[in-house]
Amino acid sequence: MSLRPYTYVTVSLRPESTPHVGVSFHTPTLKVRAGLLLSSPRPYLELYSHEANVHISTTGAGPVTDADLNTAREIFNAAARYLADCEQLHAEQADDKDATPEATGPAA
Repeated sequence: MSLRPYTYVTVSLRPESTPHVGVSFHTPTLKVRAGLLLSSPRPYLELYSHEANVHISTTGAGPVTDADLNTAREIFNAAARYLADCEQLHAEQADDKDATPEATGPAA
């Protein structure tokens, strides 16, 4: 298992199906931004590093639909779950680090 940061991008092209693009960010340089494209106008969400970008916007880059609202809610809920999981694991790791013999000092 590699502990080094990385961004992994794959593209699968098969004649019998639609292309598939996969992006995995495992890097501390990941950035996230959201906004409203004023020229359209339409909302967007972007995850990016210097290796890859993922840009999410409304269906067909058009007006906001009920399906777009549902997708935005799913993203929101998934991000909240990701935050909760990260906070829990971070707290557990801090507890484990504090419980090591090195952290408590030499035995008497």
